[in-house]
Amino acid sequence: MKYDFDTVTDRRNTNSYKWDVAENELPMWVADMDFKTAPEIISALSARVEHGIFGYSDTTDQWYDAYINWWDRRHGIRYRREDLIFSTGVIPTISSCVRKLTSPAEKVIIMTPVYNIFYNCILNNGRNVYECPLAYSSGSYDVDWDALETAVKDPQTSLMLLCNPHNPVGKIWSRETLARIGEMAYDNGVVVVSDEIHCDITDPGCEYVPFASASEKCAQNSIICIAPTKAFNIAGLQTSAAVSVNPQLRHKVWRQLNTDECGEPNAFAVQAATAAFTEGEAWLDELRQYIYENKMTVKKYLEENIPDIKLISSEATYLLWLDCSAFTGNSEKFAADIRKKTGLYLSHGMQYGSGEHFLRMNIACPRSILTDGLERLRNACTD
Repeated sequence: MKYDFDTVTDRRNTNSYKWDVAENELPMWVADMDFKTAPEIISALSARVEHGIFGYSDTTDQWYDAYINWWDRRHGIRYRREDLIFSTGVIPTISSCVRKLTSPAEKVIIMTPVYNIFYNCILNNGRNVYECPLAYSSGSYDVDWDALETAVKDPQTSLMLLCNPHNPVGKIWSRETLARIGEMAYDNGVVVVSDEIHCDITDPGCEYVPFASASEKCAQNSIICIAPTKAFNIAGLQTSAAVSVNPQLRHKVWRQLNTDECGEPNAFAVQAATAAFTEGEAWLDELRQYIYENKMTVKKYLEENIPDIKLISSEATYLLWLDCSAFTGNSEKFAADIRKKTGLYLSHGMQYGSGEHFLRMNIACPRSILTDGLERLRNACTD
């Protein structure tokens, strides 16, 4: 490999949310990576720092071109310049959409288990969560179509938050599945907000399907949330885009993002995103291979050492969903016990809904750290 993913970088005492833990603890929970970002991004940011003036910033032609060309080349959909809106982050965009596109006490659909902050975006804005659990069978997940149909037909339902690819189960939704979701939502007046922040972290040879590309109904009835932040480990730079081909929806989102003061970039947001999408491709492809090898390492280790923990098959993200039903029916307590015994800090599944038997493990780290985490997990389960 041209790029180094094996070197361990000490993240303690750097104001890291993830690594603000006790000295003997190993955090493998929150979704950021323990790799330095692409050298090309570091160079772009270093040049910006050297300039020395950090006044108010704006988006550039290069920023628009970077997003447009990346999604065209990598994901087979060509957005127009006017379709894109800068936002400080995917979660601020989702919260703005909830505020603008729904009324208080209306319902917002989420398909659980799903990214736990979706709950916050809904509840903190005075709306109601409509949980639509995914169907789980033989170690894999799919849409429960009967449950989803009931949810979209509820007259109090006005919005659906879709995770594409799905966090935490690592599912890449097929074009047919997305088109069916889109048709059901469109026909029942439910707008879809698709969180596609993990779309660039797929297994080698696997490709996600942009929701807006699945059908015309999907395109005209959605807001798409995209960003380089997960794939290039730059979440702290607060840079993303909201996309909609529907001018009425797009205007509403643009208006709310500006009302919420989430529509202006900081001094590094534009440069980082532009460098990622114009110069970071080779680094990203090596990262994807490394993460896939980490996934295979976990699979082999569990089969040989902790066979009662089942790894859910996935094609995307660097987050693994572990079925621990042989050990627990209360994953919050199980995760706390593991942390107390071994210092290994994993996310418990209950916070994602429908996750009483599951743990989530972040494997975006050098292999030596991964091995340490697996050994701690084995010790917790065999002591």
